[in-house]
Amino acid sequence: MYTRETSRETRPEVLKGAIRDIHFAMLVTPADGEIFCSHLPMILVEDDEGVRLEGHLARGNPHWRALEGPMPSLAVFHGPQAYISPSWYATKRESGKVVPTWAYVAVHAHGSLSAIDEPPQLLDHLAQLTDRNEAGRSDPWSLEDAPDGFIPALSRGIVGVRLSVERLEGSWKLNQHRSDADRIGMIEGLRGEEDHMSRRLADLAAGSLEG
Repeated sequence: MYTRETSRETRPEVLKGAIRDIHFAMLVTPADGEIFCSHLPMILVEDDEGVRLEGHLARGNPHWRALEGPMPSLAVFHGPQAYISPSWYATKRESGKVVPTWAYVAVHAHGSLSAIDEPPQLLDHLAQLTDRNEAGRSDPWSLEDAPDGFIPALSRGIVGVRLSVERLEGSWKLNQHRSDADRIGMIEGLRGEEDHMSRRLADLAAGSLEG
């Protein structure tokens, strides 16, 4: 991943925290002269065996069939992103020498991808995925709420995938290279936008400015 030195994020806990928050990945595997790309939620698991990302694909998806044993793959997690107007910068009023840009957060997880087609492991993954997303709801749903045999029967239509993470890298592109006045203007501009991603970026940019 190309990124300015000022935007590069290397702290493992920050990167893993962002993966947990974003949760949804673009999974890419080059194989057989093609590039397979799938979009799926992935759970970060960390134990004595290391860090891994677990998800599942439709059985009809050729992505998992291309895996001849563990294969190099990349999971991309896109965080909040937004257009940055040059009109927000103090420099526009001072010299006019400004241009638009884009601010964003992204994490790349590099590793080896394997297919998991064992019913007990797959059902355990589905339970973790459901519990993670139902947590905090007033009436959380769980696999046990489904009729007996319903989930195991449906699970035959999917295949688990596991990315054993070997390297994490991230970019927090929040205009850290610009002046404090320009960054404050960007934060104010983002907070004036109506979408939640712009406001989330404003909070992240404010935190980086204070840091």
